Amino acid sequence: MNTITRIKCCCLLAIAFCLSCTSEKEQDRPNILLLMSDNQSWNHVGVYGDSVVKTPNMDKIASEGVRFTHAFCNSPSCTPARAALLTGQDIWRIEEGANLWGTLPTKFEVFPELLEKAGYRVGYDGKGWGPGSYEANGRTRNPGGDQYRNFADFIKNAKKGEPWSYWFNSLHPHRPYEVGSGQKAGIDIHKINAPAYLPDTEDVRIDIADYYAAIQTFDTEVGEIMQQLEESGHLENTIVLICSDNGWQMPRGLANLYDFGTRVPLIVSWPEKFKTDAVTEDLVTLLDLAPTFLTLAKAEVPDYMTGKSLLPILEKDGEIADSREFVVIGRERHAFVRQHGLGYPGRAIRTKEYLYIKNYEADRWPAGDPPLYGDVDPYMLNYPGPAKFFILEHKDEPIAKQAFELAFAKRPSEELYHIVNDPDQLHNLADDADYQAIKQELSSKMIAHLKETKDPRETGGEIIWDSTDYFSEIDKTPVPSKEAIEKFNLDTMYNYLK
Repeated sequence: MNTITRIKCCCLLAIAFCLSCTSEKEQDRPNILLLMSDNQSWNHVGVYGDSVVKTPNMDKIASEGVRFTHAFCNSPSCTPARAALLTGQDIWRIEEGANLWGTLPTKFEVFPELLEKAGYRVGYDGKGWGPGSYEANGRTRNPGGDQYRNFADFIKNAKKGEPWSYWFNSLHPHRPYEVGSGQKAGIDIHKINAPAYLPDTEDVRIDIADYYAAIQTFDTEVGEIMQQLEESGHLENTIVLICSDNGWQMPRGLANLYDFGTRVPLIVSWPEKFKTDAVTEDLVTLLDLAPTFLTLAKAEVPDYMTGKSLLPILEKDGEIADSREFVVIGRERHAFVRQHGLGYPGRAIRTKEYLYIKNYEADRWPAGDPPLYGDVDPYMLNYPGPAKFFILEHKDEPIAKQAFELAFAKRPSEELYHIVNDPDQLHNLADDADYQAIKQELSSKMIAHLKETKDPRETGGEIIWDSTDYFSEIDKTPVPSKEAIEKFNLDTMYNYLK
């Protein structure tokens, strides 16, 4: 072998060695599979203690990973909750991103883009970020990444050694439901325990059963995707996360800062690296997912992210140095349900023991203008919703009066609940003399956090959220169903633009 040939061989061997090292390095970074339900409260999973709903697939993944009991979304509304998850930032920091049916300015980077820059292939299906218009301010694709028909289409094109991130967005258990679908699925309504903030009636139990059936559909989807993941050969090097974007669509749930709107299930599994069959009570939020993903990808976590990595909680040898004392959550405009498109702004601080809420515009209707009360689903009364219909029909009767007051009536500017003694958050202690010191302490901590994270509600900055675009024209002139018109003596159309 002459000198030139020898040099060529050495160069080829060096290149092959470098490529091998690069491949191994990339394979050291896990794939990320995020499985998200749509509007599901934390406690409606078998492993979270619900004995009626059947969720064997979620329960199995929990047994192989870590279950969070105090996980919260950053806002009880689909678009902002998803925007906060994607950006790793509180909703009051992302401008128009704080509203439902809005947009997400391009200056706010999202974790799929950052993972892509780090060499990941990224994809999603279903809602991703939304609902809203990502095109309105120049984005060329949904902030969730490249869209696929389903996970099966995505995974079949996975390349060996190329890490990937995929976000599955279920349609379930989002309304509307077929009334009676829960009973058709074999759910016994007599075994359902209605929470104390709802009337314990057959109508409400039927509504909950229908919601349970939709959760069970999501659980089936989880099982199918996990089977596809295993068959693809990617299971061992994939971190699996299960969560919801926000709470359930019952009165006092979605669009509210109570636990029923903000507290979500969160299960994380990677048996080779993370704790298994573990439960943690640490206070976390969906803001924490973006920095967690970036850390796993060995990518830089931007300083502007207000979430923090969950790895110290998840890893087998992890130690939590600074466990949170509280989380702060907020809401601006949910649906377009008040004259001139006004929202119902609020902020809340949640500790393990207390929930304090500040309502900035307490003169407005928290559930939307009567008689539709559109921030409670069904928002236009244009399809069946047994729980809401029953409460509105019997609002002046003892069986539903408390539920109506809690979900639909105007609220004070401050609310305080002792979660340990009052898990259904029925008794507002904000004016109780025995709780003034606690209220002041929580208020001060919340305001300090909001100022530190530059919330214009507390810094005196410009408030834009009542006037930003809302990209669903039909919502602005709602048309109730014939059934609702007859039942509640409604007009045939309403106009919130006047």
